[in-house]
Amino acid sequence: MIQRIQTIYLLLTAIVSSGLIFVFNLWTNSEGTLVYATDNLISLGLFIASAVLALVSIFMYSNRKLQFVLGRLNIILNFFLLGFFVYQSLNLSGETNVSEKGIGMFLPIISIVLLVLANKAIKKDEDLVKSVDRLR
Repeated sequence: MIQRIQTIYLLLTAIVSSGLIFVFNLWTNSEGTLVYATDNLISLGLFIASAVLALVSIFMYSNRKLQFVLGRLNIILNFFLLGFFVYQSLNLSGETNVSEKGIGMFLPIISIVLLVLANKAIKKDEDLVKSVDRLR
């Protein structure tokens, strides 16, 4: 059952959360240096936790309800990560530390969209199994 569409969505989420954080910067500070997720321990931990949760969710294909719950937890985790980025960018007066936002700040949004699509496919599978059980 690993060949399902939600597995692809969850794998893409894991790639976005664990691989693209090393490619795209989060912001450029006032000195002009690029800040990546590896430079901030909180953002790195949240990104890695999101990737691990997505990978664990892939192998929970036999328990679709738990897979759905793990997807929801991952969405909440990505909202916390997005909120942390908004806090970082708005907390500093005059943007003294965050002078230019990078595309890495949008990675949690991409993860959230992929997780919503995965949860939609998981729900569709669960409804299909329930409808087949009614016919027996």
